[in-house]
Amino acid sequence: MRGLVFAIALVLSSELPAVEKQAEVCFACHGKGGASTLPLTPSIAGQPAFFVVAQLFLFRDGRRGAAPNPMYDAARNMSDDDLRSWGEYLSTLTPPAPPKSAPNATRFARGRALAAQHNCGTCHNQDYSGREQMPRLANQREDYLLKALRDYKSGARTGYGFASMPEAVAGLRDADLADLAHFLAYFPASRGVKR
Repeated sequence: MRGLVFAIALVLSSELPAVEKQAEVCFACHGKGGASTLPLTPSIAGQPAFFVVAQLFLFRDGRRGAAPNPMYDAARNMSDDDLRSWGEYLSTLTPPAPPKSAPNATRFARGRALAAQHNCGTCHNQDYSGREQMPRLANQREDYLLKALRDYKSGARTGYGFASMPEAVAGLRDADLADLAHFLAYFPASRGVKR
């Protein structure tokens, strides 16, 4: 893991040109301005720069889905400078807004309790904005959050660095994962649901 963290630190220390013109290709899947409207496709706007670099590095390295994965195809020829440039650019975009519909009050409350019980805010910040290599979870697509949580639980996706998401979700039932995803997708509480 130290090697991965060191490699990412090297990437973050280099200078890069802007990527705004190239971003339209990414936005075709990840939504206008990085706020996804496609099922199971994450919003990428407002993610921490280090997290973006780490994910692109893992895709490029074939550690997060090899061919025919479109993200592997997109990242496989990126230089370290490209990774840093994308990280910096995406971190400056306005994060997605909460869904326009009202959350289910019962599921939201259960998800909030689970997030507190499992200390999700310790790594992802109390406002779930993410930091360093931990992603922004607030207002991420609910279906994507649920898929990611299920993948961590099943071992289809592994953590990296010092924290271990598979361990964090090990004792949770599928209904718990669904409530947690619901809470995070709608965070902060809106339309009459108290935080």
